[in-house]
Amino acid sequence: MASEKWPESVRSIKGVILDMCGVLYDSGEGGGVPIDGSVAAVKRLKASDLQLRFCTNETQATREKFVAKLRRMGFEIEVSEVFSPAPAVVSILKQRHLRPHLLVHDDVVPEFDSVEKSDPNCVVIGDAADNFSYHNMNTAFQILIGLNRPVLFSMGRGRYYKETDGLKLDVGAYMKALEYACDVEAEVVGKPAPMFFQSVLTDMGLQPHEVIMIGDDLVNDVGGAQRCGMKGLQVRTGKYSSASCTERGRTVPSERGRPTCCTSLHVNPDFPLNGE
Repeated sequence: MASEKWPESVRSIKGVILDMCGVLYDSGEGGGVPIDGSVAAVKRLKASDLQLRFCTNETQATREKFVAKLRRMGFEIEVSEVFSPAPAVVSILKQRHLRPHLLVHDDVVPEFDSVEKSDPNCVVIGDAADNFSYHNMNTAFQILIGLNRPVLFSMGRGRYYKETDGLKLDVGAYMKALEYACDVEAEVVGKPAPMFFQSVLTDMGLQPHEVIMIGDDLVNDVGGAQRCGMKGLQVRTGKYSSASCTERGRTVPSERGRPTCCTSLHVNPDFPLNGE
């Protein structure tokens, strides 16, 4: 661990929020593979009296399909425990009476079945993968540029993520392209947006200082959590690299002025969790 006092500082923790891709598993062909030790770690956390939730920017499948995939890998996870951007965006669209043009992955489209999409007055983008073609990006651009008050929602703003065959460009790069072309600032739904983290805390019934966020992304997981008052822990799996700890010379504040890292999601059997 980055700090010898780290075990001391987490004894007051009552809740844990886990990122998923890069922490529990690496995505890729066939749905991906679990990261060594992660299945056992989740099992032990669930056996404790700690509140446990899963917070992901995954937008390539509905929550139901996503959870089913993780269960096949051996994880004990319920749909109600998983917080992802698509349901949150749908709620916002309904509250504001917005009709979206979707630039998203085909497998997440069913999340938007309850929303009116004709004559769009906003654009929603997610990790569309191969759907991020010039034609589709230009269509999203044309819709935004034609609106008097363009509204762009981005489900996350990650730069890249890791699959089993290497790093992949994430939605943040495409979000920035549309922001630049249309002179608009996207409304980010998902990590690191404070409202997204707050929805998880509200569901847990806990205060920020009582919760730790564990992820592989220094900015969106660790930094986003710390800005909300939570503790943050970066694992050295997924997209982690030694260079990412400084993010081109910038660090995210934490105890003793540096981000705290651990090798992987592994719960030491000799370290007592609450309730054990």
